[in-house]
Amino acid sequence: MVPPGRIQAETLKTSLQNMRLSRYFMPTLRETPKEAEIVSHRLMLRAGLVRQESAGIYAWLPLGLRVLERVCAVIRREQDRSGAIEILMPTVQSAELWRESGRYDAYGKEMLRLKDRHDREMLYGPTAEEMVTEIFRASVRSYKDLPKNLYQISWKFRDEVRPRFGTMRSREFLMKDAYSFDFDQAGARHAYNRMFVAYLRTFAGLGLRAIPMRADTGPIGGDLSHEFIILAKTGESEVFCDRAYLDFETPPETVDFDDVASLQGIVDSWTSHYAATDEIHEPEAFAEVPEADRLAARGIEVGHIFYFGTKYSEPMGAKVTGPDGIERPVHMGSYGIGPSRLVAAIIEASHDEAGIIWPDSVAPFDVALINLKVGDAGTDAACAQIQSDLETAGLSVLYDDRDERPGAKFATADLIGLPWQVVVGPKSLAEGKVELKRRAGGERESLAIVDLLARIRRV
Repeated sequence: MVPPGRIQAETLKTSLQNMRLSRYFMPTLRETPKEAEIVSHRLMLRAGLVRQESAGIYAWLPLGLRVLERVCAVIRREQDRSGAIEILMPTVQSAELWRESGRYDAYGKEMLRLKDRHDREMLYGPTAEEMVTEIFRASVRSYKDLPKNLYQISWKFRDEVRPRFGTMRSREFLMKDAYSFDFDQAGARHAYNRMFVAYLRTFAGLGLRAIPMRADTGPIGGDLSHEFIILAKTGESEVFCDRAYLDFETPPETVDFDDVASLQGIVDSWTSHYAATDEIHEPEAFAEVPEADRLAARGIEVGHIFYFGTKYSEPMGAKVTGPDGIERPVHMGSYGIGPSRLVAAIIEASHDEAGIIWPDSVAPFDVALINLKVGDAGTDAACAQIQSDLETAGLSVLYDDRDERPGAKFATADLIGLPWQVVVGPKSLAEGKVELKRRAGGERESLAIVDLLARIRRV
């Protein structure tokens, strides 16, 4: 029998070897593809994050997949913290469910309709209100079992008439969709507030400043809705808000999601100034904001939350028995974040002329380790030791061990945007030092190998 320690050592060794660029799959491009219209699309293709397989449909390559998974981890952390419970629903749904809600014929050509071998009408889910309502009504009967909030992270499909901007507006996309169920409107409003605050924390955790703006409810329905918008020159729509939002503090990790009054206070504060998308913009109300504080800009939607009452529960029979013994339809809300869209949005918000600048929380690797003289015994040994030490300490390292010119290695490191670059060359190594560069800001410093970990962890 092989000792567990030896198995772990061999696993680490294999993992470190796979994280060498000479073995890794990262098909970068030197030239900008003609079809890429915006910065994020250009950089995602050039850095080898994704590859377009057909109009609006992308394959996620290893580097992009690592970012996508880290984005999802931040989303999950805040969803779980807020009290939501994760499930996973089918992507292919029965048309009958959508007929119950009345949306099957009304949804439009964006819905991909199909039939199975038994000629049953099916669809590839663009959203999941009907499916989750069916799951709920089959399982919950009493108000005592409320509230509930169920969420999933799964692939969706909407047949956009003109998919564009890469994963920003694609036909197939990854979506986190949550659905709340409450006995009455007061409970539903608290559920809405939970998600509102969870979203503020989520986007801050992704390194983004998201502003909640009153928004149109669209085909989801309902009468209360906010879009979470990040400001970017390449945003799809025009947005209008008070500059005060740029200085608002994110709710802390200690926020109590069960404290109704406290949560309402946070939401009241974050909705106390003017902020609206162009669909429901009110010029007269915006004019009341002091001129110096008015901000009209382009924005990217990164999240959308809705309260729609009994829009789905009533026609679909999702009812619970109240304390008086009378059955009533539950009040519902839905809450969406697009992780695949967020990857592009983060790049739009964080890049320079050389490439991507990943926030630490979502970077595919923490460190780009650059060997300036592959084949030299000293630099090879130093890089192997640095990679092993950093990985053992919990940092992820992508080691550029390719037989390439230093300039090409620096360009690749800047393009893929890892937070730290550790440069190992014979000259500095002779002095017992390596160079450390912070990708955001470009600061460089020379330090001893033994001080690397402490310096990186100081940020």
